[in-house]
Amino acid sequence: MLRPARAALRGRVDQRRGIAGNDQQHGQRGTRAGRWNTGMPFLRRRRADAATAMDPAALALRRPAPAAVWIILMVLLVGGAVAATMWWLLADLAATTPPAPTQPPGSGASSPPAPPSGGSTPRGEILRTALAAGAGVGAAVTLALAFRRQRHQEVATLAATHDANERRVTELYTAAAEQLGSDKAAVRLAGLYALERLAQDNPDHRQTIVNVICAYLRMPYTPPTPVDPEKERKAALREARRRYQAARAFGGSAVAAATPPATAEADPEGERQVRLTAQRILGDHLRDERPVQGRDTIPAGPRFWAGMRLDLTGATLIDFDFGYGHPADATFSGVTFSGDAWFVKATFSRHAWFGGVTFSGDALFDMATFSGGASFREVTFSRDALFDEAVARAPNAHHVWPVGWHLEPLPDGTGRLVRDEDTSPEKTASKQSKSAREAPER
Repeated sequence: MLRPARAALRGRVDQRRGIAGNDQQHGQRGTRAGRWNTGMPFLRRRRADAATAMDPAALALRRPAPAAVWIILMVLLVGGAVAATMWWLLADLAATTPPAPTQPPGSGASSPPAPPSGGSTPRGEILRTALAAGAGVGAAVTLALAFRRQRHQEVATLAATHDANERRVTELYTAAAEQLGSDKAAVRLAGLYALERLAQDNPDHRQTIVNVICAYLRMPYTPPTPVDPEKERKAALREARRRYQAARAFGGSAVAAATPPATAEADPEGERQVRLTAQRILGDHLRDERPVQGRDTIPAGPRFWAGMRLDLTGATLIDFDFGYGHPADATFSGVTFSGDAWFVKATFSRHAWFGGVTFSGDALFDMATFSGGASFREVTFSRDALFDEAVARAPNAHHVWPVGWHLEPLPDGTGRLVRDEDTSPEKTASKQSKSAREAPER
């Protein structure tokens, strides 16, 4: 009974294999793959689950099913395996056993066939085989349950470790942020260094820490005015004389009362050092010294923080060194640069906004690269502004260049910043030398 069904099933399998072979031969792999993915949606789900298997945040622990569910499932699987094995073997035995010969009438009673040696019958062998199959299915189910229990423990351990790390990072971040609000410059410096180390060890929190440092630099600040050393010495002598006379007159009590508390306003030099440290942290970790053409193939250094966004709107920056800087977005609108500002070979991946900026010193943008829009609207240059060999990779983007500079298209589709002829000292000097050489010839 089963042999015709098996032959038909084998024929259908061979036919499907032949159709698949013909599809592969005629180059229809893409269509077949599309049909496979459309007809088997669970494969796409397994691939998506595999992609997020190592992400602790994507792992969710489900409530385990009651023990009665697993017991009933195991009983059904074992019973089904035993019943299916017995049915299959008994059907095969019935199909392969020849019918018993019939005795002619009047020949007398025939003796029954002798049982096989060993006392076992075919039906007994079938029963033992079915029970062995059931035991195998039970062992497989037990192994699957053990694997599930182990997987559940691994996921729970991973989630607990992730939560512990997040709590530790949050505690360190909170402590460092509180240190930035201290009145003592040394404590604020310690908070900056703690944030730097925290960002270096936790790449997922780098943008948040960069935002905190930028927010500190955006706070109101007035650089201390330089003091004449002679006047400062005379003022220190007068203060020492006054305190000495007060100590003699009141027994030293006036000295302690005259000592001012240590605050950021009372310690301008300490605040200046804190801000210089914050600027140095941003400059060091956003510096990418790889050549522009090889950044897709050369790996970045371990101290480089890629993809950071800077928002320093309205900040006061002192001798800002951003050479080789490589931020994603940079907003310097309304910034006051006290001293020189270095942007030599800086690369701005997206937008660079310098609207309303005041440069009190030299502004150096030599060989800078602007990949997106750039705006230098209403910029004030107190001294030299150099954009020699600066390149704009998107000439058609929104650009507002400083007065005296314009964009010159290049054959490769980019643009180069060049100085207007009337305002270029180099052009003027070259024209004067050329005129001096041509005068004798005339």
